[in-house]
Amino acid sequence: MAAGERPDIEDAQDVVVLVDADGRRRTGDYLAEHACHLVTVAVGARLAQMDSTDLAFAGAAEQARMLVKGTLTAPAVLELYLERIARVDRELRAYRVVFAERARREAATAQELLDAGERKPLLGVPIAIKDDVDVAGEFTCYGSSAYGIAPTADAEVVRRLRDAGAVILGKTAVPEMMLWPFTETVAFGATHNPWDLARTPGGSSGGSGAAVAAGLAPMALGSDGAGSIRIPATWCGLFGLKPQRDRVPMAPHDDAWNGLSVNGPMTRTVEDAALFLDATSALPVPSGGFVAAASREPGRLRIALSTKIPPTVFGRIGPAQQRALDGVESLLRDLGHEVFWRDPDYPAWAVYGHLLPRMWHGAYRDVAALPHRERLEARTKGIARLGKLIPDARIARVRAAEPALAARVQSIFDHVDVLITPGTALGPSRIGQYQHRGGVSTLARVASRVPFQGIFNATGQPAAVVPWGLDDDGVPVSVQLVGRPSDEATLLSLSHQIETARPWAHRRPPVS
Repeated sequence: MAAGERPDIEDAQDVVVLVDADGRRRTGDYLAEHACHLVTVAVGARLAQMDSTDLAFAGAAEQARMLVKGTLTAPAVLELYLERIARVDRELRAYRVVFAERARREAATAQELLDAGERKPLLGVPIAIKDDVDVAGEFTCYGSSAYGIAPTADAEVVRRLRDAGAVILGKTAVPEMMLWPFTETVAFGATHNPWDLARTPGGSSGGSGAAVAAGLAPMALGSDGAGSIRIPATWCGLFGLKPQRDRVPMAPHDDAWNGLSVNGPMTRTVEDAALFLDATSALPVPSGGFVAAASREPGRLRIALSTKIPPTVFGRIGPAQQRALDGVESLLRDLGHEVFWRDPDYPAWAVYGHLLPRMWHGAYRDVAALPHRERLEARTKGIARLGKLIPDARIARVRAAEPALAARVQSIFDHVDVLITPGTALGPSRIGQYQHRGGVSTLARVASRVPFQGIFNATGQPAAVVPWGLDDDGVPVSVQLVGRPSDEATLLSLSHQIETARPWAHRRPPVS
Protein backbone atom coordinates (compact mmCIF):
# COMPACT_ATOMS: atom_id res chain seq x y z
CA MET A 1 0.00 0.00 0.00
CA ALA A 2 1.54 3.31 -1.01
CA ALA A 3 1.89 6.10 1.52
CA GLY A 4 -1.16 8.32 1.53
CA GLU A 5 -3.58 5.72 0.10
CA ARG A 6 -6.83 5.04 1.94
CA PRO A 7 -7.58 1.31 1.71
CA ASP A 8 -11.10 -0.01 1.46
CA ILE A 9 -11.13 -2.39 4.42
CA GLU A 10 -14.79 -2.76 5.21
CA ASP A 11 -14.53 -6.47 4.49
CA ALA A 12 -10.81 -6.88 5.09
CA GLN A 13 -8.75 -8.30 7.92
CA ASP A 14 -7.13 -6.03 10.53
CA VAL A 15 -4.77 -3.54 8.92
CA VAL A 16 -1.44 -2.62 10.47
CA VAL A 17 -0.28 0.88 9.55
CA LEU A 18 3.40 1.84 9.86
CA VAL A 19 3.88 5.35 11.23
CA ASP A 20 7.28 7.06 11.37
CA ALA A 21 8.58 9.37 14.10
CA ASP A 22 7.10 12.40 12.35
CA GLY A 23 3.65 10.86 12.17
CA ARG A 24 3.79 9.97 8.44
CA ARG A 25 2.47 6.64 7.24
CA ARG A 26 5.10 4.47 5.55
CA THR A 27 5.25 1.31 3.48
CA GLY A 28 6.81 -1.97 4.57
CA ASP A 29 10.04 -1.23 2.67
CA TYR A 30 10.63 1.80 4.87
CA LEU A 31 10.53 -0.33 8.03
CA ALA A 32 13.78 -2.12 7.22
CA GLU A 33 15.91 0.99 7.71
CA HIS A 34 13.86 3.27 9.94
CA ALA A 35 12.07 3.13 13.28
CA CYS A 36 8.28 2.95 12.99
CA HIS A 37 5.45 2.09 15.32
CA LEU A 38 2.19 0.38 14.57
CA VAL A 39 -1.38 1.59 14.56
CA THR A 40 -3.88 -1.25 14.17
CA VAL A 41 -7.23 -0.68 12.45
CA ALA A 42 -9.77 -3.38 13.23
CA VAL A 43 -12.09 -5.35 10.98
CA GLY A 44 -14.93 -3.35 9.50
CA ALA A 45 -13.39 0.08 10.16
CA ARG A 46 -12.13 2.69 7.75
CA LEU A 47 -8.75 4.23 8.41
CA ALA A 48 -9.37 7.63 9.98
CA GLN A 49 -7.45 10.67 8.86
CA MET A 50 -5.47 10.72 12.11
CA ASP A 51 -1.71 10.44 12.22
CA SER A 52 0.15 9.21 15.29
CA THR A 53 0.64 12.70 16.71
CA ASP A 54 -3.06 13.46 16.37
CA LEU A 55 -3.79 10.21 18.16
CA ALA A 56 -1.39 11.03 21.00
CA PHE A 57 -3.20 14.32 21.56
CA ALA A 58 -6.73 12.96 21.07
CA GLY A 59 -7.40 12.67 24.80
CA ALA A 60 -8.63 9.84 27.00
CA ALA A 61 -12.34 9.99 26.15
CA GLU A 62 -11.76 9.95 22.40
CA GLN A 63 -9.25 7.11 22.70
CA ALA A 64 -11.74 5.15 24.82
CA ARG A 65 -14.35 5.53 22.06
CA MET A 66 -11.87 4.41 19.42
CA LEU A 67 -10.92 1.38 21.48
CA VAL A 68 -14.57 0.36 21.84
CA LYS A 69 -15.22 0.85 18.11
CA GLY A 70 -12.17 -1.22 17.28
CA THR A 71 -10.45 1.54 15.29
CA LEU A 72 -7.58 1.38 17.77
CA THR A 73 -6.07 -1.36 19.90
CA ALA A 74 -4.80 -1.02 23.46
CA PRO A 75 -1.30 -2.35 22.62
CA ALA A 76 -1.04 0.08 19.70
CA VAL A 77 -1.92 3.16 21.74
CA LEU A 78 0.47 2.08 24.48
CA GLU A 79 3.33 1.60 22.01
CA LEU A 80 2.61 5.02 20.58
CA TYR A 81 3.17 6.61 23.99
CA LEU A 82 6.20 4.49 24.82
CA GLU A 83 7.81 5.57 21.55
CA ARG A 84 6.99 9.22 22.18
CA ILE A 85 8.33 9.05 25.75
CA ALA A 86 11.59 7.50 24.54
CA ARG A 87 11.97 10.26 21.96
CA VAL A 88 10.62 13.37 23.70
CA ASP A 89 11.08 12.84 27.42
CA ARG A 90 14.84 13.04 27.20
CA GLU A 91 14.32 16.81 27.02
CA LEU A 92 11.41 17.12 29.42
CA ARG A 93 12.02 14.52 32.16
CA ALA A 94 8.31 14.34 32.87
CA TYR A 95 8.51 10.72 34.02
CA ARG A 96 10.44 9.45 37.00
CA VAL A 97 9.94 5.89 35.76
CA VAL A 98 8.02 4.20 32.93
CA PHE A 99 6.50 0.73 33.45
CA ALA A 100 7.00 -0.42 29.85
CA GLU A 101 6.81 -4.21 30.20
CA ARG A 102 4.20 -4.16 32.94
CA ALA A 103 2.08 -1.75 30.90
CA ARG A 104 2.42 -4.00 27.83
CA ARG A 105 0.95 -6.89 29.80
CA GLU A 106 -1.88 -4.68 31.05
CA ALA A 107 -2.59 -3.42 27.52
CA ALA A 108 -2.68 -6.96 26.15
CA THR A 109 -5.14 -7.98 28.87
CA ALA A 110 -7.26 -4.90 28.16
CA GLN A 111 -7.40 -5.81 24.47
CA GLU A 112 -8.52 -9.34 25.28
CA LEU A 113 -11.36 -7.89 27.33
CA LEU A 114 -12.29 -5.45 24.55
CA ASP A 115 -12.31 -8.28 22.03
CA ALA A 116 -14.58 -10.26 24.35
CA GLY A 117 -17.07 -7.39 24.48
CA GLU A 118 -16.13 -6.01 27.91
CA ARG A 119 -16.96 -2.32 28.34
CA LYS A 120 -15.38 -0.15 31.01
CA PRO A 121 -14.96 3.64 30.86
CA LEU A 122 -11.15 3.65 30.54
CA LEU A 123 -10.54 0.15 29.20
CA GLY A 124 -7.17 0.18 27.44
CA VAL A 125 -6.50 3.89 28.00
CA PRO A 126 -3.02 4.69 29.42
CA ILE A 127 -2.71 7.01 32.41
CA ALA A 128 0.31 8.50 34.17
CA ILE A 129 0.45 8.47 37.99
CA LYS A 130 2.06 11.18 40.09
CA ASP A 131 4.95 9.88 42.19
CA ASP A 132 3.28 10.55 45.52
CA VAL A 133 0.63 7.89 44.85
CA ASP A 134 1.29 4.19 45.47
CA VAL A 135 1.46 1.65 42.65
CA ALA A 136 1.90 -1.89 43.96
CA GLY A 137 5.44 -3.20 43.61
CA GLU A 138 6.86 0.16 42.49
CA PHE A 139 8.71 2.69 44.63
CA THR A 140 6.89 5.84 45.70
CA CYS A 141 9.78 8.29 45.82
CA TYR A 142 8.16 11.69 46.54
CA GLY A 143 10.89 13.36 44.49
CA SER A 144 13.55 12.21 46.96
CA SER A 145 16.13 9.51 47.63
CA ALA A 146 14.86 9.24 51.22
CA TYR A 147 12.06 6.79 50.37
CA GLY A 148 11.67 3.28 51.78
CA ILE A 149 10.40 -0.07 50.49
CA ALA A 150 7.96 -0.37 47.63
CA PRO A 151 4.28 -0.59 48.63
CA THR A 152 2.60 -3.96 48.26
CA ALA A 153 -0.80 -2.55 47.28
CA ASP A 154 -2.14 0.11 44.94
CA ALA A 155 -3.46 3.36 46.37
CA GLU A 156 -7.26 3.35 46.31
CA VAL A 157 -7.40 5.83 43.41
CA VAL A 158 -5.09 3.60 41.34
CA ARG A 159 -7.25 0.59 42.20
CA ARG A 160 -10.32 2.44 40.95
CA LEU A 161 -8.55 3.49 37.76
CA ARG A 162 -7.54 -0.12 37.15
CA ASP A 163 -11.12 -1.24 37.81
CA ALA A 164 -12.18 1.25 35.12
CA GLY A 165 -9.74 -0.45 32.73
CA ALA A 166 -6.87 2.04 32.68
CA VAL A 167 -3.33 0.94 31.80
CA ILE A 168 -0.77 2.40 34.24
CA LEU A 169 1.94 3.96 32.11
CA GLY A 170 4.45 5.20 34.68
CA LYS A 171 5.09 7.62 37.51
CA THR A 172 5.65 11.32 36.95
CA ALA A 173 8.18 13.66 38.49
CA VAL A 174 7.51 15.84 41.56
CA PRO A 175 9.51 18.29 43.69
CA GLU A 176 10.80 16.80 46.90
CA MET A 177 7.87 16.04 49.24
CA MET A 178 5.55 17.97 46.88
CA LEU A 179 6.45 21.27 48.52
CA TRP A 180 7.04 23.64 45.60
CA PRO A 181 5.33 25.04 42.49
CA PHE A 182 8.34 23.96 40.44
CA THR A 183 9.63 20.44 39.79
CA GLU A 184 13.38 20.29 40.41
CA THR A 185 15.13 17.84 42.72
CA VAL A 186 18.64 16.81 43.66
CA ALA A 187 17.65 13.16 43.32
CA PHE A 188 16.06 13.21 39.85
CA GLY A 189 16.91 16.54 38.24
CA ALA A 190 14.64 19.17 36.74
CA THR A 191 11.44 18.70 34.74
CA HIS A 192 11.06 21.19 31.90
CA ASN A 193 8.02 22.94 30.48
CA PRO A 194 7.29 21.74 26.91
CA TRP A 195 6.26 25.29 25.98
CA ASP A 196 9.64 26.69 27.07
CA LEU A 197 12.42 24.34 28.14
CA ALA A 198 14.08 27.07 30.18
CA ARG A 199 11.05 27.24 32.49
CA THR A 200 9.37 24.94 34.98
CA PRO A 201 6.07 23.25 34.16
CA GLY A 202 5.02 24.09 37.72
CA GLY A 203 4.50 21.81 40.65
CA SER A 204 4.04 19.78 42.49
CA SER A 205 2.29 17.77 39.73
CA GLY A 206 4.85 19.12 37.27
CA GLY A 207 5.71 15.82 35.64
CA SER A 208 2.03 15.02 35.13
CA GLY A 209 1.45 18.42 33.53
CA ALA A 210 4.46 18.16 31.21
CA ALA A 211 3.55 14.60 30.18
CA VAL A 212 -0.03 15.41 29.14
CA ALA A 213 0.92 18.72 27.53
CA ALA A 214 3.61 17.09 25.38
CA GLY A 215 1.45 14.16 24.29
CA LEU A 216 3.24 11.61 26.49
CA ALA A 217 0.00 10.49 28.16
CA PRO A 218 -3.67 11.14 27.39
CA MET A 219 -4.37 12.03 31.03
CA ALA A 220 -2.52 12.05 34.33
CA LEU A 221 -3.27 11.80 38.01
CA GLY A 222 -2.20 14.78 40.07
CA SER A 223 -2.56 15.80 43.68
CA ASP A 224 -3.27 19.27 45.00
CA GLY A 225 -2.47 20.49 48.52
CA ALA A 226 -2.04 24.20 47.72
CA GLY A 227 -2.46 24.39 43.95
CA SER A 228 -0.37 21.45 42.80
CA ILE A 229 -2.80 20.42 40.04
CA ARG A 230 -3.94 23.90 39.04
CA ILE A 231 -0.49 25.51 38.83
CA PRO A 232 1.12 23.07 36.35
CA ALA A 233 -2.18 22.75 34.45
CA THR A 234 -2.07 26.54 34.01
CA TRP A 235 1.52 26.73 32.82
CA CYS A 236 1.21 23.64 30.60
CA GLY A 237 -2.07 24.68 28.92
CA LEU A 238 -4.29 21.92 30.36
CA PHE A 239 -7.61 21.57 32.10
CA GLY A 240 -6.90 20.82 35.74
CA LEU A 241 -9.46 20.06 38.42
CA LYS A 242 -9.05 20.08 42.18
CA PRO A 243 -12.13 18.15 43.25
CA GLN A 244 -14.11 18.56 46.43
CA ARG A 245 -12.19 17.19 49.41
CA ASP A 246 -12.87 13.43 49.77
CA ARG A 247 -14.31 13.22 46.23
CA VAL A 248 -11.36 11.11 45.06
CA PRO A 249 -9.90 8.71 47.66
CA MET A 250 -6.51 9.49 49.21
CA ALA A 251 -6.01 6.09 50.92
CA PRO A 252 -3.60 4.90 52.15
CA HIS A 253 -2.46 8.51 52.68
CA ASP A 254 -5.71 9.78 54.16
CA ASP A 255 -5.78 13.28 55.62
CA ALA A 256 -2.62 14.28 53.72
CA TRP A 257 -1.33 17.68 54.79
CA ASN A 258 -3.97 17.76 57.51
CA GLY A 259 -6.78 17.53 55.00
CA LEU A 260 -5.47 20.07 52.49
CA SER A 261 -4.45 17.62 49.77
CA VAL A 262 -6.73 15.92 47.24
CA ASN A 263 -6.25 13.75 44.15
CA GLY A 264 -7.55 14.88 40.78
CA PRO A 265 -7.15 14.82 37.00
CA MET A 266 -4.96 16.75 34.57
CA THR A 267 -6.36 16.43 31.06
CA ARG A 268 -6.58 17.87 27.58
CA THR A 269 -10.37 18.27 27.66
CA VAL A 270 -13.15 18.84 30.16
CA GLU A 271 -14.77 15.56 29.12
CA ASP A 272 -11.60 13.68 30.02
CA ALA A 273 -11.64 15.14 33.54
CA ALA A 274 -15.31 14.25 33.94
CA LEU A 275 -14.54 10.71 32.82
CA PHE A 276 -11.83 10.50 35.48
CA LEU A 277 -14.26 11.65 38.19
CA ASP A 278 -16.90 9.13 37.13
CA ALA A 279 -14.29 6.38 37.43
CA THR A 280 -12.87 7.41 40.81
CA SER A 281 -15.47 9.32 42.83
CA ALA A 282 -16.08 8.15 46.39
CA LEU A 283 -18.91 10.66 46.88
CA PRO A 284 -22.34 10.72 45.22
CA VAL A 285 -22.20 11.88 41.60
CA PRO A 286 -24.78 14.02 39.77
CA SER A 287 -27.61 12.35 37.89
CA GLY A 288 -26.16 10.57 34.88
CA GLY A 289 -22.59 11.08 36.07
CA PHE A 290 -20.03 13.81 35.56
CA VAL A 291 -19.61 13.24 31.81
CA ALA A 292 -23.31 13.94 31.33
CA ALA A 293 -23.10 16.95 33.66
CA ALA A 294 -20.21 18.39 31.67
CA SER A 295 -22.16 18.16 28.41
CA ARG A 296 -25.24 19.93 29.79
CA GLU A 297 -25.71 23.66 29.26
CA PRO A 298 -25.01 25.47 32.54
CA GLY A 299 -27.91 27.90 32.15
CA ARG A 300 -27.57 31.57 33.02
CA LEU A 301 -25.12 31.80 35.91
CA ARG A 302 -24.18 34.60 38.26
CA ILE A 303 -20.39 34.85 38.05
CA ALA A 304 -18.04 37.00 40.13
CA LEU A 305 -14.57 37.98 38.95
CA SER A 306 -11.83 38.93 41.38
CA THR A 307 -8.11 39.67 41.38
CA LYS A 308 -7.94 40.05 45.16
CA ILE A 309 -4.93 38.31 46.68
CA PRO A 310 -5.46 36.88 50.18
CA PRO A 311 -4.03 39.15 52.91
CA THR A 312 -0.39 38.68 53.96
CA VAL A 313 0.52 37.29 50.52
CA PHE A 314 2.42 39.78 48.40
CA GLY A 315 2.09 39.72 44.65
CA ARG A 316 0.93 41.48 41.53
CA ILE A 317 -1.12 40.36 38.56
CA GLY A 318 0.82 40.17 35.32
CA PRO A 319 -0.55 41.80 32.16
CA ALA A 320 -1.20 38.47 30.42
CA GLN A 321 -3.12 37.17 33.41
CA GLN A 322 -5.20 40.35 33.57
CA ARG A 323 -5.93 40.11 29.84
CA ALA A 324 -7.13 36.54 30.36
CA LEU A 325 -9.54 37.62 33.08
CA ASP A 326 -10.80 40.51 30.95
CA GLY A 327 -11.22 38.15 28.03
CA VAL A 328 -13.23 35.60 29.98
CA GLU A 329 -15.42 38.41 31.31
CA SER A 330 -16.29 39.45 27.76
CA LEU A 331 -16.92 35.87 26.65
CA LEU A 332 -19.15 35.05 29.59
CA ARG A 333 -21.26 38.14 28.95
CA ASP A 334 -21.61 37.08 25.30
CA LEU A 335 -22.71 33.64 26.50
CA GLY A 336 -25.53 35.24 28.47
CA HIS A 337 -24.20 35.02 32.03
CA GLU A 338 -24.54 37.75 34.65
CA VAL A 339 -20.97 38.84 35.32
CA PHE A 340 -19.69 41.34 37.86
CA TRP A 341 -16.62 42.07 39.96
CA ARG A 342 -16.81 41.09 43.64
CA ASP A 343 -14.10 39.99 46.07
CA PRO A 344 -14.33 37.08 48.50
CA ASP A 345 -13.95 37.78 52.20
CA TYR A 346 -10.50 36.35 52.87
CA PRO A 347 -9.70 36.55 56.63
CA ALA A 348 -6.37 38.16 57.50
CA TRP A 349 -5.37 35.00 59.39
CA ALA A 350 -6.22 32.60 56.55
CA VAL A 351 -2.71 32.02 55.17
CA TYR A 352 -0.21 32.28 58.03
CA GLY A 353 -2.68 31.38 60.75
CA HIS A 354 -4.39 28.49 59.00
CA LEU A 355 -3.10 27.28 55.63
CA LEU A 356 0.65 27.24 56.22
CA PRO A 357 0.55 25.60 59.68
CA ARG A 358 -1.49 22.73 58.22
CA MET A 359 0.88 22.44 55.27
CA TRP A 360 4.10 22.61 57.29
CA HIS A 361 2.90 20.20 59.96
CA GLY A 362 1.72 17.83 57.24
CA ALA A 363 5.13 17.99 55.57
CA TYR A 364 6.78 17.21 58.91
CA ARG A 365 4.57 14.12 59.36
CA ASP A 366 5.45 12.96 55.84
CA VAL A 367 9.16 13.45 56.42
CA ALA A 368 9.03 11.72 59.81
CA ALA A 369 7.71 8.57 58.10
CA LEU A 370 10.72 8.30 55.75
CA PRO A 371 13.52 5.86 56.60
CA HIS A 372 16.40 7.94 55.17
CA ARG A 373 15.69 11.50 56.26
CA GLU A 374 19.38 12.35 56.13
CA ARG A 375 19.12 12.28 52.34
CA LEU A 376 16.57 15.10 52.14
CA GLU A 377 17.39 18.44 50.57
CA ALA A 378 18.26 21.26 52.97
CA ARG A 379 15.16 23.33 52.26
CA THR A 380 12.91 20.31 52.74
CA LYS A 381 14.50 19.77 56.15
CA GLY A 382 13.89 23.44 56.90
CA ILE A 383 10.15 23.20 56.21
CA ALA A 384 9.96 19.97 58.24
CA ARG A 385 11.65 21.69 61.18
CA LEU A 386 9.03 24.44 61.04
CA GLY A 387 6.30 21.81 61.03
CA LYS A 388 7.82 20.01 63.99
CA LEU A 389 7.60 23.23 66.02
CA ILE A 390 3.81 23.27 65.61
CA PRO A 391 2.24 21.11 68.35
CA ASP A 392 -0.61 18.78 67.58
CA ALA A 393 -2.83 20.78 69.91
CA ARG A 394 -2.38 23.88 67.77
CA ILE A 395 -3.19 21.94 64.61
CA ALA A 396 -6.36 20.72 66.29
CA ARG A 397 -7.33 24.35 67.01
CA VAL A 398 -6.49 25.40 63.47
CA ARG A 399 -8.62 22.65 62.01
CA ALA A 400 -11.46 23.46 64.37
CA ALA A 401 -11.43 26.96 62.84
CA GLU A 402 -11.98 25.64 59.31
CA PRO A 403 -15.80 26.05 59.41
CA ALA A 404 -15.37 29.73 60.29
CA LEU A 405 -12.86 30.20 57.48
CA ALA A 406 -15.06 28.38 55.00
CA ALA A 407 -18.13 30.36 56.01
CA ARG A 408 -16.37 33.67 55.36
CA VAL A 409 -14.77 32.68 52.07
CA GLN A 410 -17.88 30.90 50.81
CA SER A 411 -20.21 33.73 51.77
CA ILE A 412 -19.69 35.09 48.26
CA PHE A 413 -21.71 32.09 47.02
CA ASP A 414 -24.77 33.54 48.70
CA HIS A 415 -24.79 35.87 45.70
CA VAL A 416 -22.97 34.01 42.91
CA ASP A 417 -22.76 30.54 41.39
CA VAL A 418 -19.08 30.63 40.36
CA LEU A 419 -16.07 32.73 41.35
CA ILE A 420 -13.35 33.33 38.75
CA THR A 421 -9.79 34.45 39.54
CA PRO A 422 -6.56 34.43 37.53
CA GLY A 423 -5.09 30.95 37.29
CA THR A 424 -1.76 32.28 38.55
CA ALA A 425 -0.51 35.81 39.13
CA LEU A 426 2.57 35.40 36.94
CA GLY A 427 4.15 32.92 34.58
CA PRO A 428 6.50 30.09 35.57
CA SER A 429 9.94 30.57 37.06
CA ARG A 430 13.09 29.66 35.19
CA ILE A 431 14.77 26.34 35.86
CA GLY A 432 17.21 26.78 38.74
CA GLN A 433 15.84 30.17 39.79
CA TYR A 434 15.47 29.09 43.43
CA GLN A 435 18.59 26.97 43.80
CA HIS A 436 20.60 27.31 47.02
CA ARG A 437 17.73 28.98 48.90
CA GLY A 438 16.26 27.80 52.16
CA GLY A 439 12.69 26.65 52.63
CA VAL A 440 11.22 29.91 53.94
CA SER A 441 13.14 32.03 51.43
CA THR A 442 11.95 29.85 48.56
CA LEU A 443 8.37 29.91 49.78
CA ALA A 444 8.35 33.69 50.15
CA ARG A 445 9.51 34.14 46.57
CA VAL A 446 7.32 31.58 44.83
CA ALA A 447 4.13 32.48 46.71
CA SER A 448 3.79 35.74 44.77
CA ARG A 449 3.40 33.75 41.54
CA VAL A 450 0.63 31.49 42.83
CA PRO A 451 -1.47 33.30 45.45
CA PHE A 452 -4.93 32.19 44.33
CA GLN A 453 -4.89 28.44 44.98
CA GLY A 454 -4.19 27.42 48.56
CA ILE A 455 -7.13 29.16 50.20
CA PHE A 456 -9.53 26.78 48.44
CA ASN A 457 -7.61 23.77 49.73
CA ALA A 458 -8.27 25.12 53.20
CA THR A 459 -12.01 25.42 52.51
CA GLY A 460 -12.08 22.07 50.66
CA GLN A 461 -14.32 23.22 47.80
CA PRO A 462 -13.73 22.37 44.11
CA ALA A 463 -11.73 24.59 41.76
CA ALA A 464 -10.60 24.19 38.16
CA VAL A 465 -8.31 26.00 35.73
CA VAL A 466 -9.38 26.61 32.14
CA PRO A 467 -6.70 27.41 29.52
CA TRP A 468 -7.07 30.83 27.94
CA GLY A 469 -4.11 31.68 25.72
CA LEU A 470 -0.37 32.39 25.75
CA ASP A 471 1.58 35.14 27.44
CA ASP A 472 4.17 37.29 25.70
CA ASP A 473 6.78 34.55 26.22
CA GLY A 474 4.60 31.91 24.58
CA VAL A 475 3.70 30.16 27.86
CA PRO A 476 0.05 29.28 28.61
CA VAL A 477 -2.15 31.26 30.99
CA SER A 478 -5.49 30.29 32.50
CA VAL A 479 -8.38 31.42 34.65
CA GLN A 480 -9.48 29.64 37.81
CA LEU A 481 -13.13 28.69 38.34
CA VAL A 482 -14.18 28.11 41.95
CA GLY A 483 -17.46 26.41 42.80
CA ARG A 484 -19.72 25.81 45.75
CA PRO A 485 -18.86 22.82 47.95
CA SER A 486 -19.32 19.52 46.06
CA ASP A 487 -20.48 21.35 42.92
CA GLU A 488 -17.95 20.07 40.39
CA ALA A 489 -20.88 19.61 37.99
CA THR A 490 -21.34 23.37 37.52
CA LEU A 491 -17.60 23.89 37.06
CA LEU A 492 -17.46 21.15 34.43
CA SER A 493 -20.52 22.44 32.61
CA LEU A 494 -19.26 26.05 32.51
CA SER A 495 -15.74 24.92 31.59
CA HIS A 496 -17.14 22.86 28.73
CA GLN A 497 -19.13 25.85 27.52
CA ILE A 498 -15.96 27.96 27.52
CA GLU A 499 -14.04 25.15 25.81
CA THR A 500 -16.68 24.96 23.06
CA ALA A 501 -16.59 28.71 22.51
CA ARG A 502 -12.82 28.99 22.75
CA PRO A 503 -11.18 25.57 22.14
CA TRP A 504 -7.73 24.85 23.51
CA ALA A 505 -7.08 21.10 23.07
CA HIS A 506 -5.66 21.57 19.56
CA ARG A 507 -2.72 23.62 20.88
CA ARG A 508 0.56 21.75 21.01
CA PRO A 509 3.77 22.96 22.62
CA PRO A 510 7.03 23.29 20.66
CA VAL A 511 8.48 20.24 22.43
CA SER A 512 5.95 17.52 21.56
